[in-house]
Amino acid sequence: MRIRLYYAVILFLLTYSVSYAQEQRISPLSVTTSRYKDTYVKIVYSQPQKKGREIFGNLVPYGQVWRTGANEATEITITTDIIINGTELKAGTYSIFTIPNASSWTIIINADLGLWGSYNYNEKRDVMRFVVPVVKNNQVTESFTIGIDPRNNVADIFFVWDKTRVNIPVQYLEPKPKP
Repeated sequence: MRIRLYYAVILFLLTYSVSYAQEQRISPLSVTTSRYKDTYVKIVYSQPQKKGREIFGNLVPYGQVWRTGANEATEITITTDIIINGTELKAGTYSIFTIPNASSWTIIINADLGLWGSYNYNEKRDVMRFVVPVVKNNQVTESFTIGIDPRNNVADIFFVWDKTRVNIPVQYLEPKPKP
């Protein structure tokens, strides 16, 4: 009887602590994916909410490196090489950082992984950097959202929040013939 009670208490405490920890995440974890032939793209990020706040230029300052979401730095995994904004990116997992500005964003693909925010961001670990224009939306997006808009062998990875959107052009490479 005591052993059952002991296991019941342990099970309750484990269940409670896991559910309590999940409830504490104000910015929920999100994943977006896309597949083209042999190429699979997965982006893992956390979704902060607008909650009536002024986002870009205030909550997310202009001209500073941002984790591109909340909590841990956003990470992208690709299974085969792809072309991003005209430059080849080798298969692997990378962090995505950005430097938002009013009319353009600098997109940063970085080799460091498992970072909390951008506090330990190291520019020396950048794999690529490029600038994309900001597109203003008329409609407000409450949750920071990353998506992939596929169109056969090309796609746009997009970031949208508040009335701001940026698009990152992607081209999938055709699979190499097997010998």
